[in-house]
Amino acid sequence: MSDATTEVKDAPTGQAWTADVGSSSPKGEETASFSERYSEVLGKVNETLDKVDWTQMGRIGKIVGIFAAVIVAQILIKGILDTINLLPVVPGLLELLGVVVVGQWSWKNLTTSEKRSALVQKVQSLRQEYLG
Repeated sequence: MSDATTEVKDAPTGQAWTADVGSSSPKGEETASFSERYSEVLGKVNETLDKVDWTQMGRIGKIVGIFAAVIVAQILIKGILDTINLLPVVPGLLELLGVVVVGQWSWKNLTTSEKRSALVQKVQSLRQEYLG
């Protein structure tokens, strides 16, 4: 078979274009061509990977791992909360539980002036300890 090209003129536009006629190649040539291209691509990838400073990859890998763990945790938490919200009684019970806990804490810490001043001192000492 020969690799011949044919020129055809398009009637409405008058532009000429060429087409390859009989350019089918045997399977062996396609395979060789693919293996050559594959080895070229692998060579370029290996060359690029050789230029990478792998000592920094540990730090970057840890950062990427932390981000991935945070994203997965957020997805799981959202799924759990959505499931809880689908149950008709549970959201109301959780709100009631929150009101009860806040009421108990307030009764324990805010009923007398001594308890209130002790709470203010505790908050100020924590603030000084953590904020400097």
